Amino acid sequence: MKPVHIACAAALALTSLAPYAQSAGPTDPQIAAIVVTANQVDIDAGKLAESKTKSKDVKAFAQQMVADHSGVNKAAADLVKKLAVTPEDNPTSQSLKQGGDANLSKLKTLSGSSFDKSYIDHEVAYHESVLDALDKTLIPGAKNEELKALLVKVRPAFVAHLEHARHVQAELGKSGA
Repeated sequence: MKPVHIACAAALALTSLAPYAQSAGPTDPQIAAIVVTANQVDIDAGKLAESKTKSKDVKAFAQQMVADHSGVNKAAADLVKKLAVTPEDNPTSQSLKQGGDANLSKLKTLSGSSFDKSYIDHEVAYHESVLDALDKTLIPGAKNEELKALLVKVRPAFVAHLEHARHVQAELGKSGA
């Protein structure tokens, strides 16, 4: 279980962090909500991929996403409990949930190689966004040192997920999927 998935969740939420650009950025409770929501979005997509794909590579990637992001959410939940922080729903976490729901709706209509390609393409873009959000908003914006440390700790795992997704994407491209 890699805490990097907290970073993934955070980065996804960052794609809708524009409202914070003119302000001081998200608060720690808002960052916590972004992280948890982003992780859940990837868990839900991974579970769907596990059940729909026939590709062993896509299935292995999806299983890793479910396991890793579940682990990050547990670490995040433990930390917010320890810090007595209540995650605060915000426009970014809401946008992440809506985007995740829309992605699931789209994926449910696909099958075979169309499903695999769409799922993996989304995972590449999602993880790129999460890294961007981690680097530009979430890590620099976290005020609590333990929260910041957790985000920093999970970042390398997010990089590994992105590279894994790109590798699967390239393999699917070679096979004509």
